[in-house]
Amino acid sequence: MPDSGAAKARVAALISGSGTNMAALLYASRQPDCPYEIVLVASNDPSAGGLRLAKAEGVPTFALSHKGMERAAHDKAMDAAIRASGAEYVALAGYMRILTPDFVAGWADRMVNIHPSLLPKYRGLHTHERAIEAGDSHGGCTVHLVTADLDDGPILGQSPVAILPDDTAASLAARVLIAEHQLYSRCLAALVSRECDPAWLTQQVREQAMALPEADEVVSHGMPCFGIVGGKKFAYVSSDHHGDGKVALLVKISGADEQAMLIERDAARYYRPAYFGDGWIAIRLDLGDTDWSAIGDWLTRSWRAVAPKKLTALMDAADAF
Repeated sequence: MPDSGAAKARVAALISGSGTNMAALLYASRQPDCPYEIVLVASNDPSAGGLRLAKAEGVPTFALSHKGMERAAHDKAMDAAIRASGAEYVALAGYMRILTPDFVAGWADRMVNIHPSLLPKYRGLHTHERAIEAGDSHGGCTVHLVTADLDDGPILGQSPVAILPDDTAASLAARVLIAEHQLYSRCLAALVSRECDPAWLTQQVREQAMALPEADEVVSHGMPCFGIVGGKKFAYVSSDHHGDGKVALLVKISGADEQAMLIERDAARYYRPAYFGDGWIAIRLDLGDTDWSAIGDWLTRSWRAVAPKKLTALMDAADAF
């Protein structure tokens, strides 16, 4: 968790009803160590009870009925309101609308949902009835990133809830809701914090670096280091190295001129790594807006700078297709 003085991530919550999960997120956000704040509560139902609560708590609201509107037009209006609020993340909290692919793509990896089952079991509706009818020992809830597929996407957390012998769908749902209120805020906090988490940032680099031909990983100078097996190194991840308080990717570049150009263009993101000389650049990963596609390009370029010709020729041939 970041310290209480750190800027909090801005989250918009989307609801369609009473908004109990939104309320749980909101009240968790009021704790001094919570890394997010709710900046907007929006709904497709102007009469949704959660809007009244949000207004009472001083949270801006937006409501637009979907009735009589095409789905794409409604999503576009909701998206505009979310972006106008300055939100960086979207939390679906009982939002009973299937979202268009364009809306989902616009918030890729930054939109979360909570679902009342242990996914991948029981996507869709009537989850508690289905768990009881199947004779499951547990129901539960899942927080996941939202993708274009219904109740799909990478799972961020789950809470199993035991099914009692005399449970009905309603009694099970009541206990699962308690678990939802506990789980959602924790998973959202972890999500918004990960872009400053050295372990998560290092793993993102690792996955891309190790996908390159004959790449290996060692520890060098106290840092994760990626190179060609038995050959030269092409990337390092520096995390508070020498107490600089930064998490950065170090990659090879053409020399001093390029290094100076990059630093002049964006001194907050690029810097000269200590002890590495003019042939390397450090790229901050912990600013909260890392373009991971660009990081992949930097890694590939740096790999090419040290890889033997037989490997680069194979990659060139693969790229030709």
